Amino acid sequence: MSAPATTGYQTLTEETVVKIIEPLRFFTGEGELRVKEIGDGNLNLVFHLTEPASGKSLIVKQALPYAKVVGESWPLSLDRARIESEALKKAAEFVPDLVPKVLYSNAELAVTVMEDLSDHTILRKGLIAGNQYPKLAEHVGTFLAQTLFHTSDFYLHPFAKKALVQSFINPDLCKITEDLVFTDPFFDHETNDFPDELRPDAEALWGDQELKREVAQLKLAFLTRAEVLVHGDLHSGSIFVTGESTKMIDPEFAYYGPAGFDHGHFFANLALSALSHNYHTKEPGARSDYQEWLFSVIRDTWHHFAEQFSELWKNKGTETYTKVPGTLNDFLQQTWTDAIGFAGCEIIRRTIGLAHVADLDSIEDQGVQIELKRRALRLGSSLIKRRNQLPDVESFIAALKGGI
Repeated sequence: MSAPATTGYQTLTEETVVKIIEPLRFFTGEGELRVKEIGDGNLNLVFHLTEPASGKSLIVKQALPYAKVVGESWPLSLDRARIESEALKKAAEFVPDLVPKVLYSNAELAVTVMEDLSDHTILRKGLIAGNQYPKLAEHVGTFLAQTLFHTSDFYLHPFAKKALVQSFINPDLCKITEDLVFTDPFFDHETNDFPDELRPDAEALWGDQELKREVAQLKLAFLTRAEVLVHGDLHSGSIFVTGESTKMIDPEFAYYGPAGFDHGHFFANLALSALSHNYHTKEPGARSDYQEWLFSVIRDTWHHFAEQFSELWKNKGTETYTKVPGTLNDFLQQTWTDAIGFAGCEIIRRTIGLAHVADLDSIEDQGVQIELKRRALRLGSSLIKRRNQLPDVESFIAALKGGI
């Protein structure tokens, strides 16, 4: 499909986005298009376009040249739109049913047009409401196994792998992670955001030199280990769900990094959800049942990932050392240990860092919210420092239960 003529970057509006879409002939032309800006994220504009006469609809996402949550004082590269589009296309080579379909992209305008997922729910919203999704663990585990293996040195020719590493160099968004996940929450930094009641807890964390040394190791892994193409921001706000469908969205943070990074973010957000249901679900039996379901998602996600990754390793591994006994187990163990540490960092940064989670922030009882956030800080710190002492998913779940 040929691209419409453009004259350089311009920030789209509900009026001008139509001029970009109409020449692409996604719609029938029967009647007017309805356009609504629906973006509520931190970085981008998002438009929902519908044609009532035909019932067709789609999503248009445009990257802004700055962080929307802060403003023009925080400039960002528009190349993240290309990275997001390419990451979705790469994932679709292996798991087309687990990502939204990219219909069109325009690097000059930093625009990606994709299928409309309005019939899905953002996972975080569903978890806060106490909903269960029976296919979630299988789908996330499959997504991780397929995308991580097929973008690794275990499968790709070294030249192809290095070309992908180069294509997904993502300095601006990696810098956000380097700062907001691995650095600022562990120091008294101006980007941190938390109630005054948490300051003593935050100051205790900032003074924990053992914790800082462990976080330094995790940050170094993020900075230097270009193992696989990771989503880079796989939290419960980046997943759309129904009872039967799961879609991983928003991979604009995609880059080549440690294989356990996405696992850690996903697990951390499930742990924060379990913690928040100490408030959201009032009846003790129902609360315990829901928390157990959340823990089962962590367990089953890891098992689905490990089983599929192992099969891919055995059947499609091309790297010489994939044939050496023990190397698979070594890699999976390193991925698991890293995931626990990354989960701890994510829990802490979502508690006192710049970007929080609604799971905790929506708690109306301020006293309860503060207490649960204190628990989150203790849990995150413990996971980081004890990650080498939690060798499997059952020990990890036991640690979560003890911390929430």
